[in-house]
Amino acid sequence: MKLLLISIAGLLTWASSAPFSTIYKTEKTKLSFSSEAPMEIIKAESDKLLGLLDTEKKSFAFQVSVITFEGFNSDLQREHFNENYMESTKYPKTKFTGKILENIDFTKPGSQVVSIEGDLSVHGISKSRKIKATLEKVGNKIIAKSNFDVTLSDHQISIPTIVNQKLAKVINIDVYAEMLPKE
Repeated sequence: MKLLLISIAGLLTWASSAPFSTIYKTEKTKLSFSSEAPMEIIKAESDKLLGLLDTEKKSFAFQVSVITFEGFNSDLQREHFNENYMESTKYPKTKFTGKILENIDFTKPGSQVVSIEGDLSVHGISKSRKIKATLEKVGNKIIAKSNFDVTLSDHQISIPTIVNQKLAKVINIDVYAEMLPKE
């Protein structure tokens, strides 16, 4: 009987020390952008951001299909966004992959501002980026938030002279992603 109790206690100790899931995947997301130019403000968003976060390796990968953005000021504006600027048939996805630079204990609840570094691929052009993000652990969920700017010329997106007062050269990006352990 004593041996059985010791065996059960050992098994419970081993089970409680087994590693938790280190891979999280997006569940609820909102990726939005805004262009604030002298003659027009353009805003659009997508709730189709896909992503994975590996808390052990401190690495992440996010992507969105360009055609999933909605909003805009008109259907024609959305068409121009996809066909003329983003060329979404040729470059269907925007991606951001990289690493979290700080050490974080993802087993504890709370919020922390971190630096993330990686490659942002927009319009077929990848650029190394270092930006700030907020990571918050709530229950079994991790919430990631970030706000940063993207210069269109960095990704070879040109603005025709005829619309240069209607489209900003620098676009503001806002990211919200709720992630749950991957099953």
